[in-house]
Amino acid sequence: MSASVAVPAAPTFGAGSTRRRRALLWGALVALLVVAQSMLVWLTLNYESSRAQEQVELVSAGVASDLKQTLSRDVQSLQALLWNDPTPAQWRIDSADLMRNHREIVRVERRDIDHRIVDAVESPYQPALFTRIKREEIDLDTEVACTTAVRQAGPAFSRSYFVPLSGGLGIEVMDVCLPVQQAGLVQGFLAATFALSGVLSEAVGPDVLRHHELSFIEGDGTRLARVGLMRGAGVYRSERLIDLPGATLQFRVDSAAGSPQLIPNLAVALVLGLSLALGGVVALLVRDVRKRASAERALAESLAFRKAMEDSLVTGLRARDLEGRVTYVNPAFCQMVGFSAEEMIGRTTPPYWPSELAPEYARRQAVRLAAAGSSERARQAREGFETTFQRRNGERFAVLIFEAPLVDGTGRHTGWMSAVLDVSDQRRMEEISRQQQERLQATARLATVGEMASLLSHELNQPLAAIASYAAGSLNLMRSGTHDADTAAMLKQAAERIAEQAERAGRVIKSVHNFVRRRDQVHEAVRADVLIEAVLPLVRLQARKSGTRVEVDIATPMPRVVCDRTMVEQVLLNLTRNGIQAMEGPTPTEQRELRIRVRQSHPRWVTFSVVDHGCGVPPEVAQRLFTPFFTTRQEGMGLGLSLCRTVIEQHGGALDFGSVPDPEGTGALTEFRFTLPADSPERRAAAHGGPQQAHTTST
Repeated sequence: MSASVAVPAAPTFGAGSTRRRRALLWGALVALLVVAQSMLVWLTLNYESSRAQEQVELVSAGVASDLKQTLSRDVQSLQALLWNDPTPAQWRIDSADLMRNHREIVRVERRDIDHRIVDAVESPYQPALFTRIKREEIDLDTEVACTTAVRQAGPAFSRSYFVPLSGGLGIEVMDVCLPVQQAGLVQGFLAATFALSGVLSEAVGPDVLRHHELSFIEGDGTRLARVGLMRGAGVYRSERLIDLPGATLQFRVDSAAGSPQLIPNLAVALVLGLSLALGGVVALLVRDVRKRASAERALAESLAFRKAMEDSLVTGLRARDLEGRVTYVNPAFCQMVGFSAEEMIGRTTPPYWPSELAPEYARRQAVRLAAAGSSERARQAREGFETTFQRRNGERFAVLIFEAPLVDGTGRHTGWMSAVLDVSDQRRMEEISRQQQERLQATARLATVGEMASLLSHELNQPLAAIASYAAGSLNLMRSGTHDADTAAMLKQAAERIAEQAERAGRVIKSVHNFVRRRDQVHEAVRADVLIEAVLPLVRLQARKSGTRVEVDIATPMPRVVCDRTMVEQVLLNLTRNGIQAMEGPTPTEQRELRIRVRQSHPRWVTFSVVDHGCGVPPEVAQRLFTPFFTTRQEGMGLGLSLCRTVIEQHGGALDFGSVPDPEGTGALTEFRFTLPADSPERRAAAHGGPQQAHTTST
């Protein structure tokens, strides 16, 4: 029985759902129609409001022009009063005639050079102004205008001010002042007073006054004077400024029309709905065309700006596509290589590649193109490298290239853009600087050996004297004629001593030769003790002369450094000699000790220290210690410490000095220390043919 109830209920539910769906569609359609009609009505009202506002703006612009013309005409009429130097009586007659023709002028005055009123004429259409308050009491603005007129050598207007009249009334006026000149000198002034309401009445036509209220206002909106047959509704307003010589007036135009009414315009809105819709479509099309034209104009300006910027660069610019063809070069690049743009664009093998390097450049470019086509990371890479180009005259020159991917507006990789810098002059200057530095260092080494000449002669005299003595003894034995076993043994011993002394003299000469000779600057891994042992014979020569003990303290395991041996040996010799010389004067002989210490203070750096027991470095000397050609010794050149710092900084290290406490408590010690890069396992692996990552660049 429940089944018989459920069967007829199903179609009832379906019919209700369909009706609701239809009602919803109709409601949506009606709502759209209502919205459309409402929008048409609103657009009509808004259009009328905009048109009314534009009309007020046009009226405001016209009134502003009329006001300026009226005031300018009045000023010209006032200037005419001064022509032909009229008599006072004639001047009064002319002034009265002027005010009859220009009712906005209510008073004309003549003043002397001290601004005192000489004569005045009142308008016949206006009661006398200054009856309640004397003219002299409100004369400040007029005097300011006259001062401005003298400074500008022409008419000047004053600010507006209020003049009370009888009966509790008043009027807002402003003055204009004209300087009276004779033979180029100011003899007095002509001042005229304008009624602001009269200015508006005379300057504006009756058609405007019939539908608008005009008023002069202050900056805060306070009304100063008004004219018009009707009061403004306050809906459509326009305010403008009138710039006058010496003053500025602000006026307002207020339309008498109120907001558009709905009922009278509803039928018009419905009738013109389709026309307005068509007009809206046309307006949108016009707007789109204007936007397109504006965009094209902006694009043209941007392209012109970019071209001007690229043409003004001294850096060469070059663009290539994905096949390696040159697609763009700027004038700086053409001037750099000496080829025109037509000779380079479109070529995969450009003419600025040196002929002997062209195959290698082509191979590297092919590798780069293949890598960029298969790797997103390679397309996004930005890198710089140095290579060699060729000018038109065959000259090879070094260039520095910074290259980045060239991407179009859709983000697609289309090639590369390169910035090319000509570094040939820089490399030439670097080479000249390097050669000068080498010559300066060689000169310093020779000067050092020259300063040690007396020590070398003393050191060589001893083995040479011993050799001569042993040789003389051997000759005497051989002349004696005795040839027994003892004589042979003595001759053998003498020969051995001669060989030992000759070897000793040879070591001294070899150490000097190794120090003075010029060698190629090659950075190599060297043990610290090898560097010290290379200069130790020369150090001990000077140390023995002054009675100085030399101690060498090297940490274990033995540190290894990467350096140029010749240069670092010179640094060590200069620092040790300076330390020995610092102890020769004030330090007692038993305290003269020079300590050479080597420590690996950091995994990447090894520190060399030279410590002496001298008197230290005075503060005034410390400030100039590393200045070239500064020395405290009469026989010195002042190049030692300056060259030492330069050599250490070229290795990436640092050279400084300071005082350290003496462990034995005898006072402060002076320590000169410098750092050199330590040899690393990675470098040793690379030096023995370890794996290296290849870096491929294109040109």
